[in-house]
Amino acid sequence: MPDDVLDTKLLEACLRLARRHQGLTAANPSVGTLLVQFDDHVPIIVGRGITAFGGRPHAERVAIDEAGEKARGATAYVTLEPCAHHGATPPCAQALIDAGVARVVTAWTDPDQRVNGKGHAMLLEAGIELSQARMEVVRRDLSAYLTRKSHNRPHVTLKLAVSADGKLGVAGKEVPVTGVLARSVVHRMRAQADAIAVGSGTLAADDPDLTCRLPGLETRSPRRFVLDGQASMAPTSRLARTAMQVPTTLVTAQPVLPEALTELGVTRLAAELHDGRIALPEMLEDMAADGVSSLMVEGGAAVAQSFLASSLVDSLALFTAPTVIGKEGLASPVCLDTVPNEFRLERSLTLGHDQLDLFFKV
Repeated sequence: MPDDVLDTKLLEACLRLARRHQGLTAANPSVGTLLVQFDDHVPIIVGRGITAFGGRPHAERVAIDEAGEKARGATAYVTLEPCAHHGATPPCAQALIDAGVARVVTAWTDPDQRVNGKGHAMLLEAGIELSQARMEVVRRDLSAYLTRKSHNRPHVTLKLAVSADGKLGVAGKEVPVTGVLARSVVHRMRAQADAIAVGSGTLAADDPDLTCRLPGLETRSPRRFVLDGQASMAPTSRLARTAMQVPTTLVTAQPVLPEALTELGVTRLAAELHDGRIALPEMLEDMAADGVSSLMVEGGAAVAQSFLASSLVDSLALFTAPTVIGKEGLASPVCLDTVPNEFRLERSLTLGHDQLDLFFKV
């Protein structure tokens, strides 16, 4: 097997490893690391590492600790450039140098201004062989972190469930559009997101939970944000009543929240208004400053259209069902026939009678 092919396969294994902690590493990305020794070109994994829950320790340190002395002379495969900045512990680039690795293969450069090539430079200066693969699939998996570091805002995924006649539902009524399997996929998406957002209209009409309810993943529910300029959330809503269990924030222009909401644990994110609506770029900037790297938008037509009109949607998860709602339904701002040209189809899945199409902005 050619070396570049083997490198790609081992980096793909690192990527699968990193996915186990996706959404659980706070402001840090979930990175995967493998330390590999070669016996007559046969790879032998001597150390594995994933970024730990909460973001520390980093994957490289975990893999080095597992490998021990076997790290000396090994090749390190890492999905993201090793960090180069000093904190309470030495940077990962230095840890790899101290461990005696002979070669490092990375899949993407870290855009953090404290790193951004400095980690690679440290390795080269120490005489370590370096290969940079720049794998597109890794960029997709790290898109939340890369967007926050490059654009100072979370990566935004707009999720829409659309009927065969292009409707999102019926105003004032809870009308299921997709089936059980599609809804399970949505819950999995929630488990991998840092935060989820809806508008006050969706909150009032549907009284959603916005949690992950897949067996075994209940604790991975994302932070919940409600775009509610007037702070009109009812204390009896499900989000308010469960704010102590799942962090819930009102994005509002009101200077203070009603006492009934604060007593339940609901917090406030101060918002600016533009043409009477919440200014989304400023809101996203504040979310990023609070450690949110990935935001899943599940709001109704108005919120979805606002994000699209502001060019703030990075990926689109479009669930299409055979259901026909009829004239009373609310029109979706996007359906399969009207996806904006700047989005490229990356993957399609059949989910029972429904279909999921995943688009990414080019």
